[in-house]
Amino acid sequence: MRTLSNSILRSVCSLVIGVLLVVWPEAAMIYLVITIGVLFLIPGLISLWGYFAHRTGEARQMFPVVALGSALFGLWLMIMPKFFVSILMYILGAFLVLAGIQLLSGLVSARRGFRVPAGFFIIPGSILLAGILVLLNPFATASVPFIILGVSCIFYSLSDLINYYKFRRQDNRIQDVTPIEETPLMEENDPEK
Repeated sequence: MRTLSNSILRSVCSLVIGVLLVVWPEAAMIYLVITIGVLFLIPGLISLWGYFAHRTGEARQMFPVVALGSALFGLWLMIMPKFFVSILMYILGAFLVLAGIQLLSGLVSARRGFRVPAGFFIIPGSILLAGILVLLNPFATASVPFIILGVSCIFYSLSDLINYYKFRRQDNRIQDVTPIEETPLMEENDPEK
């Protein structure tokens, strides 16, 4: 019974997470940044607490500036997650635009020396176009990976449920069959005789 509950619970949780990621990818993106903020805040606060709790007059410790910075950065991520998502997407968009331009200019300069087929321009042009699209609409492009992750979770959940029911039914069939009795080996085939 424990296998039943674990398998079904795992599948249902994956299905719920997948549906939530597909329906609300922007919220998932925001909660991911908030989670990263918590991961910066907690160690910073623990280090600061350790500094103030264990201060002694004889052994002077340096103030943990990195811990303070980590805690403040984590708090900032938690308070303003949309700001960081937009900055990240603008940086990614600018990087893609620059990479596309660099690849296209390299192909154009190579074309002066020898013949470059037109198909070689497709990928750099696609990279440039993707960068422009990210710069024009950063939040829509940022949610695409979460949608893909959500669809993957849904497919995983459904296939896990199908496999569970399929193998459970086969397991029941195997239990219904009576076991075959083992027969002893014939003495005449024994190599020692």
